[in-house]
Amino acid sequence: MKKMYASLVVILAVVLVLSGCSTNSKNEGTANNANNGTGEITIGLSVSTQNNPFFVTLKDGAEKAAKEAGATLVVVDAQDDTAKQISGIEDLIQKKVSVILINPTDSDAIVTAVESANKANIPVITVDRAANGGEVVTHIASDNVNGGKMAGEYILKALGNKGNLVELQGIAGTSAANDRGKGFHDAVDGKDGVKVIASQPADFDRAKGLSVMENILQGNKDIGAVFAHNDEMALGALQAIQASGQKILIVGFDATDDAVKAVNDGQMAATVAQKPASIGETAVKTALQVLKGETVEKNIAVELELITKK
Repeated sequence: MKKMYASLVVILAVVLVLSGCSTNSKNEGTANNANNGTGEITIGLSVSTQNNPFFVTLKDGAEKAAKEAGATLVVVDAQDDTAKQISGIEDLIQKKVSVILINPTDSDAIVTAVESANKANIPVITVDRAANGGEVVTHIASDNVNGGKMAGEYILKALGNKGNLVELQGIAGTSAANDRGKGFHDAVDGKDGVKVIASQPADFDRAKGLSVMENILQGNKDIGAVFAHNDEMALGALQAIQASGQKILIVGFDATDDAVKAVNDGQMAATVAQKPASIGETAVKTALQVLKGETVEKNIAVELELITKK
């Protein structure tokens, strides 16, 4: 009898242990489902730099759209460092974000990161600057070629189709620099009485725009106009020109607050407005469409306009 009672106790203990294991497994599964099956959307945004007002505004536009949609936006700042950007995108992939928005520091170097996201089956959308490889669902940007052309045509009209021109280029290898430069040269090259006497990179940076323009001014005293691929370089060039005491027409690109103020104050002639907040908002809204399985255009253009003194 005692043996039978002992056997029953052992059996009961085993049943209780197995029951507990089964309950634990069920709870773990529920937790996993809660983490991965809630339907929450997480959007990754890899931005080239937050040290530029244009990209800060772009990020703000994306954050606004994500908040309105109830999605989470995770932002990683590359600080204009290609290796850092690739590492940041790898982190987003590890976090298993739903979609990745990439504003490349370098259109060629970013290809490996795009391909890594492709392998992880995470859709990629490029923003403002394109990637020169990998599978990208869509590219969202202003028509940079047209913007460069608008700047060139404005300069020609302002100078009466006569004068020496200077071009301050953005970061080599970026689609924005390539396209803005192309549009500018489409407008001014081959025109009688007009000559581009200097075309040098200043990497979209204000301090470099200042130093490069100082060097150009030392060797050239007869400059009619400067076209900078972005406002930061234009504002740097403005400092150099003001210090030299010369009167030179300056046209930038982006319509940042500082540049628009400089235009309205008569210090800069014009800037091409890209509307970065709209680019960020459009990127997030398009990402949500992609995640719903909707078809989107391969290239989505955001409106441009030339800003001159009011």
